[in-house]
Amino acid sequence: MTNTDPGWAPDSCTLPTVEQPLRVAEFDALFADALRSVERVDAVTARLILAGEAAGTARDLAAREVECCSFFRFEVDAADPGRIGLLVSVPPARAAVLDAVVTRAVAAAGLAG
Repeated sequence: MTNTDPGWAPDSCTLPTVEQPLRVAEFDALFADALRSVERVDAVTARLILAGEAAGTARDLAAREVECCSFFRFEVDAADPGRIGLLVSVPPARAAVLDAVVTRAVAAAGLAG
């Protein structure tokens, strides 16, 4: 996920700088509307549980994010009835970016961190 904050958008991100705040806003809206919980699987993997109706939005955002930050890996799966899991993983060298994603998701959703 991109952002203009230091440490958030790595140099390898190809999303034009002017578009980065818009992408962040899209993720913030997804998290605020649909994020139910976050499980940190390990240092390079997190599982975000989202409301089931957010599956299309999650898939769309994940696909567009991989286009500009190819180090991300996203998988969408069924979590339980009415919910989906969004598994987000990065290579070890990008663990700080995943930390920032998780922190931002928790804050946007108003979850206890």
